[in-house]
Amino acid sequence: MAAGVKFGGRSIGPEHAPYVIAEIGSNHNGDMQLCRTIIDAACEAGADAVKFQSWTRSSLICEAEFERNSSYSDTKRHFGSLREMVERYEFTPQQHTEISDYCQKIGIDFMSSVFSRGEVDLVLQVGAPALKIASMDVTHLPLLEYVGSKGAPIILSTGMATLGEVEDALAAIRRGGNADVVLLHCVAVYPTPPELLNLKNITTLATTFGVPVGFSDHSLGSAAAVGAVALGACIIEKHFTINKELDGWDHHMSADPAEMRRLVQEGRFVHSALGSPMRIVSQAEMEKRLKFRRRAVAARALPVGTVLKAADLEFKRPGNGIGPNELGYIVGRVLQRPLKLDEEIIWSDIGPVGAR
Repeated sequence: MAAGVKFGGRSIGPEHAPYVIAEIGSNHNGDMQLCRTIIDAACEAGADAVKFQSWTRSSLICEAEFERNSSYSDTKRHFGSLREMVERYEFTPQQHTEISDYCQKIGIDFMSSVFSRGEVDLVLQVGAPALKIASMDVTHLPLLEYVGSKGAPIILSTGMATLGEVEDALAAIRRGGNADVVLLHCVAVYPTPPELLNLKNITTLATTFGVPVGFSDHSLGSAAAVGAVALGACIIEKHFTINKELDGWDHHMSADPAEMRRLVQEGRFVHSALGSPMRIVSQAEMEKRLKFRRRAVAARALPVGTVLKAADLEFKRPGNGIGPNELGYIVGRVLQRPLKLDEEIIWSDIGPVGAR
């Protein structure tokens, strides 16, 4: 397992509490006041970072695709043409600076997915602690080499990718000179039904590639994200909004503030609860033994000189005496004093075998 991946001063890895990214994406709807309101809600819910998407009209979609998508029947998630939506939702360089500064002001990390070399440079210029590569670019090896050349930590989503493609992607990043990579297990179905989540892929990726692994969660609710933490996910990325009913691409499948708060709290609880694989009986449990376990008592009134048999003994609370696992050391030994029914037996009450 690669060690030492840090986002700013924050260490990232399975031994650390999960780093939670509230994926705002395009949920700002091109409205920077709405954007700041969503950032505030993410911060209040306990997220460590908010993340956006740094594409432009020219860096992601070709002209023919714009022409093919001139209108949509679902007017809740879409308005007008694809071109009109992209123009509305595009995150401009000036907005990058504005929102990054706002994040710094309120104490939450600013991140963004990058889709071109210019966007890589822009996101680093505004102070993002890591670069995010979306699942769609796992096979964009030239971009990955360029990202690797920048020396910043990298988060790489693996939706739609085979293990071989992930291997090639990591090799491209490393050719660029960088080994500080966190993979995100991801299923690029929106929303993802539980039968497609395959959370065990988190351990598969960690074992196969020896890097920290997180989870980009596109399911509804917080259960899958919390389960991912139990499997070792060190980053949880989850789409986020203040209102699922807002118009736009992703609001309907995003976590709201209550869900994000629950995800953060339960994820940290589960991480803390995982503890160590080493079997340890805590001091608190050792003290409980004295109350919860059993000790030897007389099953009936026993006269002095009784050669003790198993039938002469019962075991009852508290557990601060001779335990039932020590029965073999008692049977056949001679009682040195009389005992009343239910009286506790101590080692000085019994002599060696045959002693009277």
